[in-house]
This record gives sequence, C-alpha cells and structure tokens, in this order.
Amino acid sequence: MNKRKDIKAIVIGASAGGLYALKKLLPALPASFPCPVLVVQHLSPHSDNYMVRMLDELSPLVVKEADEKEPVIPGTVYVAPPDYHLLVEEDFTLSLSVEEKVNYSRPAIDVLFETAADAYGRHLMGIILTGANADGANGLLAVKKRGGFTIVQQPEDAESQAMPKAAIELVKPHKIFTLDEIITFLSKGDFCSK
Repeated sequence: MNKRKDIKAIVIGASAGGLYALKKLLPALPASFPCPVLVVQHLSPHSDNYMVRMLDELSPLVVKEADEKEPVIPGTVYVAPPDYHLLVEEDFTLSLSVEEKVNYSRPAIDVLFETAADAYGRHLMGIILTGANADGANGLLAVKKRGGFTIVQQPEDAESQAMPKAAIELVKPHKIFTLDEIITFLSKGDFCSK
C-alpha cells in the first residue's frame, strides 16, 4: 500500500452471501479500529433491522443503521437501511435517498462508493465482497480514479462470484484477497489516519 497511512473511511459492498461475510469480518475488527466503516448489503425492502442488531452484538465496534444528516465518526459501522440509498456528503455527513434503484438495487453499492469517493478522494478504501450482480464495480472504479485504495474478494472464495468478478474486470483493484486475508489486512488498521 506504499506505506500510506491516510485512509479516513472504508466502504464495503456485499450482496448474496454478504451476511455470512460481514458476520465474519466485522467481529474481527478491534474496538480500537480507527476508521469509520460504511456498508451496503443488498436487502429486501421489507427487512427489519435484525441484521444490524445481530452484527452490533457480535462486533466490538458500534454497528448501527445509518441516519439522515448523521456525521461519520471513527469506530462506528454504518449500514444502509432497507430501501434507501446511503450517500456521503461533502461535509462527511450521511444522507438517505429513495431515488430510483441502481442495478435493480436500493440501497445500491455504486451510490455509496461514488459519493464517498467524491467526499474522501484518496483517503477512501473500497472493498467489494460476495454478490450475484455487478453492483459496486462502477463505484469501486470511482474510488480508484479518485486515488483511493481498492480491494476485491477473491471470486473463488466468495459465496457468489459475479460481483467480485465484475469489479476485478472493470477496476483491476490494488488487492484481490480471500475473506480471511481481508480480515487480517483490516484488523491491523495501520492504514487509517489518526
């Protein structure tokens, strides 16, 4: 990573198989993890917040559903609510939108990644996990074009390979890791600026 220690936020996108991946990844991050984490997991529009409650119980970090106009702070995992796009504003607050679906999805990974890339520029890390469509590929490309750091789950390691494959093909990410390698890499947290 060229000894960069200037990451200020991490965005993660997941779809089919994502809950398993997040159940493994988020609890592995230490309570002292210095970066905020923003997550889009494709959900049914009618989902309750069971996933967020479960992840919060399992994780040493605070895991919560993102709220409108909420400031992004370290040590917190923000999850897009069902049927809302999650966006990052230029002042590093969150906003929620019911605009049209993107890639048949709301929340859409592309929307989060593109707005976060606009806000954070080279200080953003984008991670694409398992999923059954191409959502996230364009968003991860936006992260890379703005100088951010990009990671994609190894397709053979993913429960559903379509999303990682689409991201790898379009973006040529900095790293292609298994889920365990992503966890090892993230849990060090030494790339986050204090």
